[in-house]
Formats: sequence, C-alpha cells, structure tokens
Amino acid sequence: MKVGIAGLGLIGGSLAKAYHCAGHDVLAYDKDPSVLGIASVAGITDGELNKETLPSRDLILIALYPNDAIEYMENNAPSFSPGTLVIDCCGTKGKVCESGFRLGEDYGFTFAGGHPMAGTQYSGFAHSRENLFEDAVMVIVPPKYDDILLLENIKQALSPLRLKEISVTAADEHDRLIAFTSQLAHVVSNAYIKSPTARNHKGVSAGSYRDLTRVAWLNPDMWTALFIENRTHLTGEIDILINELTQYRNAISSCDDKRLWNLLDEGRRRKEEIDGEMK
Repeated sequence: MKVGIAGLGLIGGSLAKAYHCAGHDVLAYDKDPSVLGIASVAGITDGELNKETLPSRDLILIALYPNDAIEYMENNAPSFSPGTLVIDCCGTKGKVCESGFRLGEDYGFTFAGGHPMAGTQYSGFAHSRENLFEDAVMVIVPPKYDDILLLENIKQALSPLRLKEISVTAADEHDRLIAFTSQLAHVVSNAYIKSPTARNHKGVSAGSYRDLTRVAWLNPDMWTALFIENRTHLTGEIDILINELTQYRNAISSCDDKRLWNLLDEGRRRKEEIDGEMK
C-alpha cells in the first residue's frame, strides 16, 4: 500500500512508523523541513508528499490541527486520485468532515473522518512510536453510516496500526462526547494544577494528584484549536461541572453533612452505574 501522511507530530509520526514497520511505502509532509529530514534519515519515510507525489497514494492520513487539515485538503484535493481513501486524525470532526465530504464529492476521492483514541501528554515527532495505536480505538465518521464495503476497506487500510476496534459514529455525536471524555478532563487538569498549593505537594501526594494532573502537561497550540473548535459542546460541559462544584462547595462551607453525603454518594453510585463496581 502506498501511504501519504500529512503532519509528522506525535500522531502523524506514529502513523508513519507503524506503516513503515508494516512494510508499506510512506511519503510525508510537514511544515518543518527538519522533521521531514529526521524521518527520512531514520528510514521511516521514503520521500516527500507533495502535489507531484499525491496522485500515487492509495491512502492519505491527515494529522494536522482542524483548520490546517481543512486548508491542506482544499489546497491539495485536485491532486488526490479518484478512489483514494483520505482520513483525517483531528480531535474534532464537525468542520473537518463537512469540508472533507464536500471535497470528496467534488474531486472523486473518498473521505472519512477519523480520531485515533491514543496519545500521550507529550507532543512532537520525537515522542512518536510505531505501537502508539496498538489495542486503541479509532473513531470513524464515514460519509454514509451503512456503507459496509467502505467500512471494510477502512478497516483493512488501518490494519497496520493493530487497533483494538473501529467505532463508527456521526461528526456531531463524536464532538459532543469528546467534549466530556477528553476535553473537559484536560481543562480540569490544567486548571487544578494552578492552585498555589500545588508547589508544596511533594511528600503529601500520591495517586489522586498524579492521576488528576497527568494531562495538565499538554500542547497549548493543539488544545487551544480543539477547544475553540468544539466550544459549544465544551462550554456546556464546563457549565455542568461548575454547577456541580458549586453544590459541593455550598454543602461544605455550610457544614451540611447530610447534603454533602448525598452528593458524594450520588457520585459514587453514578460511577458504579456507568462503569461497574470497583475491582
């Protein structure tokens, strides 16, 4: 399979390494020439992905920020061969899928939205690895939900990633859920660490602190783009959390032990209902 990868950050670099290790021909694009050079010298890529080489690709994976992904497709869609499978890897799907579906119809290539549910708190090609997606879930937003043949082709095209499963959904549903499962968690973690008390945590912190602050170490460029892109869903989740925290604060400050107990028990029961009993 002839693969093209646009963007060689953590995700794109890991994609390139996975397809290279599986024996596929990999061409890549990145705005930073030094990153392209490193990937080439390491033998991970076989050349540069550009308007001259794009027509030769069977699969094109776009690992850029949402607006950059849209711009890349708009600038290069005329060079995509008819029948080429194009999948983006952005963390939001609304605008990217809208653009990708439209361009696919106009130029004859097949576009599907994608979001690999994998990553680390680090960013950049230096932290990429070929097994990043192993046993991970890849969310796919196809142009038609019931196109079984396309979904089978996507599954086959992504097989070098050794995914656990492919989850099919709609763009807005993805963005609604990801606002809660990922984006809100990053907002909370990043805000939590700003307490002045955090500087003195060593010696009196353990798993709770470590778990809650892990994703505070984030890429501001990427998360700013994702948060703004998904602002409607994300601000709704933030408002819900603020309301819940206010209830806890009021119960604690007023020494309302009954109310506080009920709040805590409600949260415990909700966790059990959603994820099952603690092992």
